Amino acid sequence: MITLQDKENFDSYEAKLEEKTKELKSCQEDKGYTSCMNCDSFISCTTRRSYVLATYESMNKSQTGGFSF
Repeated sequence: MITLQDKENFDSYEAKLEEKTKELKSCQEDKGYTSCMNCDSFISCTTRRSYVLATYESMNKSQTGGFSF
């Protein structure tokens, strides 16, 4: 059974992922790229790193191990 706390956590992770996705796409558009892989800052990019972390957190909802698909 999903609790109110679970729903709030889910919503906060999804909101953060949406925010980080917008930031990443904005950066790509500003630089004229459709992918981060073309960027010289690919490895050291904090925007991309924040997006990857938000994606990971939204998949596991701050649980240890496993993902929720």
